Amino acid sequence: MSLHVFLYGGRVSTTLAPAPQTAPTATAPPRRRTRVLALPEARWALVSLLAFLAALPLDLVGSAPAWTYGPLYALAYAAGGWEPALEGLRALRGKTLDVDLLMIVAALGAAAIGQVLDGALLIVIFATSGALEALATARTADSVRGLLDLAPTTATRVADGGEETVPTADLAVGDLVLVRPGERIGADGAVVEGTGEVDQATITGESLPVLKRPGDEVFAGTLNGTGALRVRVGRDPADSVIARIVALVEEASRTKAPTQLFIEKIEQRYSVGVVVATLAVFGIPLAFGADLTDALLRAMTFMIVASPCAVVLATMPPLLSAIANAGRHGVLVKSALAMERLGEIDSAALDKTGTLTEGTPEVTAVRPTADSGLDEDALLALAAAAEHPSEHPLARAIVAAARARGLRIATADDFTAAPGRGVTAVIDGSTVRVGRADTPERAETTVRVTRDGTLLGTLALTDRLRADAARATTRLTALTGTAPTLLTGDHEAAAARVADATGITDVRAGLLPEDKVEAVRERERAGRKVLFVGDGVNDAPALAAAHAGIAMGGAGSDLALETADAVVVRDELTAVPAVVDLSRRARRLVVQNLAVAGVFITVLVLWDLVGHLPLPLGVAGHEGSTVLVGLNGLRLLRESAWRPE
Repeated sequence: MSLHVFLYGGRVSTTLAPAPQTAPTATAPPRRRTRVLALPEARWALVSLLAFLAALPLDLVGSAPAWTYGPLYALAYAAGGWEPALEGLRALRGKTLDVDLLMIVAALGAAAIGQVLDGALLIVIFATSGALEALATARTADSVRGLLDLAPTTATRVADGGEETVPTADLAVGDLVLVRPGERIGADGAVVEGTGEVDQATITGESLPVLKRPGDEVFAGTLNGTGALRVRVGRDPADSVIARIVALVEEASRTKAPTQLFIEKIEQRYSVGVVVATLAVFGIPLAFGADLTDALLRAMTFMIVASPCAVVLATMPPLLSAIANAGRHGVLVKSALAMERLGEIDSAALDKTGTLTEGTPEVTAVRPTADSGLDEDALLALAAAAEHPSEHPLARAIVAAARARGLRIATADDFTAAPGRGVTAVIDGSTVRVGRADTPERAETTVRVTRDGTLLGTLALTDRLRADAARATTRLTALTGTAPTLLTGDHEAAAARVADATGITDVRAGLLPEDKVEAVRERERAGRKVLFVGDGVNDAPALAAAHAGIAMGGAGSDLALETADAVVVRDELTAVPAVVDLSRRARRLVVQNLAVAGVFITVLVLWDLVGHLPLPLGVAGHEGSTVLVGLNGLRLLRESAWRPE
């Protein structure tokens, strides 16, 4: 278990089997969240922290006898240090030496020469880091299980003798499956009978339900709206698109090159060097007749002043200050490593629906025919009256547009809804029909309004573009030196409309999740470090594969939120370039602090080797360097450090 997970977090991939479920349901699956104290690492860390906090005031008072706080310190050492020590010993058996073991030895050495408090503080940091690593692992596993829950575990198979309910795992290619209204589709396949609208945003990211007719492809885990469908299974359930999303997230997490903080990159050599040097500082004087106590004291002083604590803490304050500042402005960056990654990106790729757009349709044009005798308000009010009883996303958008204009919405009688055809209602004695026109290649969705069979006009609806989308893409272009790429599962016309409005020229539409991953990896094979911004289940593999990933939190899926390095909680797209800029300044402060810490360590080590460095002075110099670099890093807490524009 790494000490520095507290600083930089980590992605852990776990192969998971679907959890048992009952019948399929149209509602979203319940969130699975591992409780913090359900993890043994968290419980040990809590014991260590409580023991340390209980001992600290007794120790600092000065008048309390040692027996009152000594056992508490011992408990803090034991509870928080046994696991890092065990991991360090295992690494040693594998002929590697890491900072974990070095820091445990330093903590015990500090205790051996009377600096019990300093050693206990190091142990508490160890325990906290381990608990955070375990929690990150568990939460990632939770989100992948939640994704698997999207696909139902049972399906209605149509056989010669009638219908039967079978586990979806037992479905075979060629089976005929009945999908009733409100049910999730159990396997990838093609519609052979029936018409209905299917919400497949989890797979393609499309903002509106898609009309499905015989011959159209459907995906497991997508939600059937109105109308019963008979689907011929085209893929084995284990090879469905939703199953491949799980596999892609796991593969990307396993194969993603591990970026490390500076101290981790030199950990092995530095650790070996300090151990060898400490043994030399102890052994050489002893061989020439030095006093055992003096030699041990000098060696322990050397190990403390040469310990990488100052370097580690030189890295932490700027990155954690940047995380805190970003958090105040609605951006949750999950770790110091995630913050560091964000500053390294030199290319960006953006999802469309829910990222550049809000993911909800709005009426953008009302077009009455010349001979209808209606103006825009009258046509919109008539359509809203017919659509008012409907729960369809287009219906809600039409009604909302009428209310926004302050129009009176008449009462509809004899309301009916036909899958794929729209709605029909009687309004003021006339039969009004509102239905979507079949214009799949257009950048807008067109709705036809007729009365007693006569066309009165059309309404145009589009996915609303975020107000700050153009500003965000412009600033990302300035930061990276290249315009972002638009990666979307929506059709080309809708993607082109958004690209034109935001100044994006590289557009790739009609993509499945694996296609987005390939687009990201294509850029990374060309030597670019890609930032991917998305929100849906279908974006999770690309978020995992990219050098850094940011999820839009307003309507983001659990898997996307857990997979991403950062989450924009308030859905302000300009926060994306702002946090990238903040990360770059944090990385510059890290370099400054590492230089300062290096100078202090060098001076103190040389002093101890060449002269006689008193232990209190060595501890003061070591801690003083930590305070100095900490204060420098805290500059990013200032409000002026956040630059959204």
